Amino acid sequence: MSKAAFDIDQLSPEERLDLIEKLWDSLSDDDVPLTDAQRQELDHRLDALDREGPVGVPWEHVLRDMGGSSK
Repeated sequence: MSKAAFDIDQLSPEERLDLIEKLWDSLSDDDVPLTDAQRQELDHRLDALDREGPVGVPWEHVLRDMGGSSK
């Protein structure tokens, strides 16, 4: 592995998060191997999502309940 062409420590937290996102997005499914247990858990969660639908509170409702607005 070669040395980075820039000093990561000089990046702001936002810039580092953007870099992480770009690196993650550059990977294909084949680049991220899963164990059998991980694959089974993901399948279980997807099945539950198909049966029950999304779970949670919409962001707009959270903001409204806090007295803020979503815009």
